[in-house]
Parts: sequence; C-alpha cells; structure tokens
Amino acid sequence: MTTTPRDLQMDWLKCFVAVVDAGSLASAAGEIHRSQSAVSMQIKKLEDALGQRLLERSARKLSLTPEGQTLLGYARRILDLHAEAQGALTGDELTGRVRLGVPDDYAQKYLTPVLKRFAPRHSGVEIELICEQSTSLIPRVASGDLDLALVSRDHARRGTLLFHEPRVWVGSPEFETWRRDPLPIAVYEDASLARRVAIHSLAQQGRRYKVVYHSSSLAGQIAAIESGLAVAALTQCSAPPHLRILGSEQGLGPLEPMEVAVYRSRESRGAKAVDELQDLLTRTLRLAA
Repeated sequence: MTTTPRDLQMDWLKCFVAVVDAGSLASAAGEIHRSQSAVSMQIKKLEDALGQRLLERSARKLSLTPEGQTLLGYARRILDLHAEAQGALTGDELTGRVRLGVPDDYAQKYLTPVLKRFAPRHSGVEIELICEQSTSLIPRVASGDLDLALVSRDHARRGTLLFHEPRVWVGSPEFETWRRDPLPIAVYEDASLARRVAIHSLAQQGRRYKVVYHSSSLAGQIAAIESGLAVAALTQCSAPPHLRILGSEQGLGPLEPMEVAVYRSRESRGAKAVDELQDLLTRTLRLAA
C-alpha cells in the first residue's frame, strides 16, 4: 500500500531554513522569534511528513543529511517565490537601489550566495556592484558614495564584524619562488592592510624580502605568482587550487587573519532595500566562517 505524501507547510520550511542558516536550533529560535522547543517541533513535523531525517545533531554542530541538502534548495526556492508573490499582490514589493562594494577576494565565495538569495525575493531592487580594494571602498562608504561594503576592516570599532578570514602565503609549485633570497613578493598598494600584514610577518621572522610587483587587483597578484615572479599573501578563500599554500617548510611564518565586516553609510539609514540586504549579509556571512 502506497502512503500519500503529506503537504509541506510553510512554517516547517521557514524553521528548517532558519536552522540551517543560523547553525543551531537556539540561534534560529531567536531569528524567527519562536521558542527553541517550537522550532524543534516544526523540524520534527517536517521530517515526519517526508519520512526522512534532515538534520544530524551532535554536541558541537548541526549538519545536513543528504536528504536535507536536497530539500534545502527546494525550500529556499519555495520561500523566495512565496515572498515574491506576497510582495506583488499586496503592494509591499521592495524597490530601490543599493550601491554595494566588495573586494575581488570576497566576491565569489561570500557575496554570490547572498545575492542568489536576495535577487529572487526582491526583484524590484537594483544592485550596483563595485569591486575595489577595501582601502578604496571604506572611504566611499564614509562619504555616502556607497551604501554598503563588505571589506577587510581597518579599525576594530568600525562596521559590523562578520568573521575572520585566514591569510596564506601562496607560490607556484612550478617555479618554487620561495627558495630565492631575498624573497620576491607581490603586494597590494601602500595603504593596504594586507600589505602591512605580509611585511610584518616577514619582519617578525627576520626573512629578507624584496617587493618586485605591485597590483591593486587579485588577478594581478595571481598572475605574478603563476609566472614565478613572486610569492604573495592572499586571503585563503581566493587562493587558486593549482597554486601551493606555503608555510614553515618554506620558511614562511603565519599571517594575521583579516577581520571581514560590513560597513554602511549614514546616508542610507532608513532605506528599506539597504536594510534588507545588510540583514541578509549579516545573517548569512556570520555562518560562513
């Protein structure tokens, strides 16, 4: 005898996605303003309806089962379409423009998932994306030229801290540039925090170095590494897999991680589209680290 599948309730799906995004039942409960026991019950109802276990719970973390991973994509699409339909029919559809800045390092790994969730829900919002180094983006936010920016924080009290991004030394396995003395390095512009971190690390080790290449772009840094011209300190998320991560075996010490934060302009306060994107950036990327 075949069992008729039960309909999936919106509340179940909302709780499921909230738990995945928040990383725990307790955190999700705060996000959606329900008790932890109520969230747990909604997840159980969803699992019972599907006849599948969706989440694996342990003392330290919560993870998706293969079935949960499959459902997650569908759940996001259902909730996004539901929100879009509500906005279109109630006249509450979000509109406006958001000027958003991000360095090349963070765009693909961290920004793309956020925009993939934001765009279907808020198709009436125009996003103007500017890719520059953090040292350029931060003053543009301060001046009101940008509404939001995802940047490497230059001051501990500024912006909203999201996570710490490791930095790593990267070289070409083909040329083994790290064997040279003095060590040839590729760096960003003079004001760059990444440049200061790299040079400070070398000074701490007493490693002789020579700056042989300057570039404000990630592509330029990678080109210098691939050609055997230099080694460079990159964010871990931007290091291409075909290049080699270098460490103590190559005579290179650790690097301080970057504090990744979201900055917002004063001029954009009260703008609902900016509010929504900032909220999604914060909720999503605090889980990414």
